[in-house]
Amino acid sequence: MRFVALGFLVICTGPVAAQSVPQSREQIKLSYAPLVKAAAPAVVNIYAKRVVRRRGRATLFDDPIFNRLFGDFPFKGFSRERLENSLGSGVIVRAGGLIVTNNHVIDKAQEITVVLSDRREYAAKLVVADKRTDIAVLQVETSGKKLPFLELGDSDALEVGDLVLAVGNPFGVGQTVTSGIVSALARTSVGVSDFRSFIQTDAAINPGNSGGALLGMNGRLIGVNTAIYSRDGGSLGIGFAVPSNMVRRILDSAITGNPLVRPWLSFTGKPVTTEIASALELARPVGVLIETVRRDGPGKKAGLLPGDVIVAVGRHDVDDVQALRFRIATRPIGESVKLKVVRRGKVRTLPFNLIAPPENPPRNLTLITGRNPFSGITAGNLSPALGEELGIDDSVDGVVAVKINQRSTAARLGFRPHDIIRAINGERIERVIDLRRATSGSQPNWDVEIQRGDRTIQFEVSG
Repeated sequence: MRFVALGFLVICTGPVAAQSVPQSREQIKLSYAPLVKAAAPAVVNIYAKRVVRRRGRATLFDDPIFNRLFGDFPFKGFSRERLENSLGSGVIVRAGGLIVTNNHVIDKAQEITVVLSDRREYAAKLVVADKRTDIAVLQVETSGKKLPFLELGDSDALEVGDLVLAVGNPFGVGQTVTSGIVSALARTSVGVSDFRSFIQTDAAINPGNSGGALLGMNGRLIGVNTAIYSRDGGSLGIGFAVPSNMVRRILDSAITGNPLVRPWLSFTGKPVTTEIASALELARPVGVLIETVRRDGPGKKAGLLPGDVIVAVGRHDVDDVQALRFRIATRPIGESVKLKVVRRGKVRTLPFNLIAPPENPPRNLTLITGRNPFSGITAGNLSPALGEELGIDDSVDGVVAVKINQRSTAARLGFRPHDIIRAINGERIERVIDLRRATSGSQPNWDVEIQRGDRTIQFEVSG
């Protein structure tokens, strides 16, 4: 039996036994210095500059009587520009200057500067930006010089109670290191990204730590610090990091130059509640209840049926839809995973092939123009591929507003990206060609039906 004393915490690395009081100064002494000395040079500060345009508006042009008399003026206000600076952290993951950080740190930045711990500065260019995981990859030109870097660890090997270090630049005071433990795994209720199964830690993480490193005791990167739970902007001991196994998928895309494409689920589901578990005679509420399965997808080919409950992907249990999506998204296309499924009280194992979502129908991106409520919308046919890019549920089809020009009629009427256009003047809109035909002529009034998330919205617009 062997014991390793860490401060006053005695960790047993053999069979469980009673803890003992440290007997010497050496047993009491504890330092992370060797680990920090090796890892900290690979953690960088990131300064992002962006030009923010804010529009002012003269109250006269907001008057409906003025608009009725004089029409729609092309100029209804003024624009101001100001330079906005943001500060975050990042981690060098390749000696050639490849850096991972949070997407929100560099979002819409016109200029990105990376500062190393030894004060060397580099201009960085964006390689991959993935809003759905809040991870971005940057590249700096080092002229052949090798930079210190961190290797990625296996975040699936983590357990609650493992010691971790957080390295970053909180509040712009300079690089700092804080210690803590993994306080929870697979946190899916933190709504800061689409794919979420966060590592929760009590290591102090503050503003400016975003994009910084969460280190395991082997010195490897096990997570990228992303968010905190806070009432006043300071750390309350609840921080969240994107697991390294998700970071690895985005990094692979940056290294290979291949587009970031995640496997196609081809089915929809919902969490198993206590009531559902009771109705299905499950021992406890766990897993994802399958609601719909697409006829042409890998779910159907795997043998999934509505009413099945997926309780595990490979060796990993899944408690809700977010955990299921995360487990599938961390695996590369071309592989096959085993889904553990409960059907009518019996456990089955189904092979699920990971394929790219198809571009069917073709998206046919089209800018709508003319005198109609949809002028300024770039619309597309919703396919599994486009739905994956936009984060839209697999069961939804039709025509989607992919982008909306800020100064357009559609923007003034309140249309939003990802709105699904369902009907115009009673005519069903199923493809972009239907939308173009419905908006080709002038109308005295426009009766519009759209789907926004789970809501159906109907309204009338005067021509």
